[in-house]
Amino acid sequence: MKTGWKVLIGIIIVIVLLAIPTVGSYNNLITQEQNVNTTKSNIDTQLQRRMDLIPNLVNTVQGYATQEKEIFTDIANSRSKLAGATDVNEQAAADSELSNALSRLLVIVERYPDLKSNQNFQDLSIQLEGTENRIAIARQDYNTAVASYNNQKRRFPTNIVASLFNFPDYPLYTATAGANEAPIVDFSG
Repeated sequence: MKTGWKVLIGIIIVIVLLAIPTVGSYNNLITQEQNVNTTKSNIDTQLQRRMDLIPNLVNTVQGYATQEKEIFTDIANSRSKLAGATDVNEQAAADSELSNALSRLLVIVERYPDLKSNQNFQDLSIQLEGTENRIAIARQDYNTAVASYNNQKRRFPTNIVASLFNFPDYPLYTATAGANEAPIVDFSG
């Protein structure tokens, strides 16, 4: 065999040996990125479910608590902010604001014993509670997917492939400042 052919075959073997891990890393990043996008979409689905339930809950409570107008305005404003959120950080802030408003609404409900015995209210409360749990699980799933993706993206040799193909970092879904504090509900003034 001529020397030229040997060199060409050697170069082809080296290229193939370099291409195999590159393709594997690229495909793994694509799979994990799709998982991040899917879990993010699952959060959006659960937030939409909650937003669909809230008007029914508010209408039911309004029938009993007509003098509590501020909380209904706060819920409507928070819902609008959540619907208009464009990224995970804005969504987390609006979600926290809406959760606080809903907590205040449930405190109002405590003041109306007849409302708590209303079957429509009970059904809506159960659905909303289930939705809140689904949202929490969806956030955890998203953060797990993001952590896995971001970790894989930073590992060698995948980090080379990630930088070559401009794979982005994804932020974790975090609570907003003060979300760990219970909302203050004051009906005195």
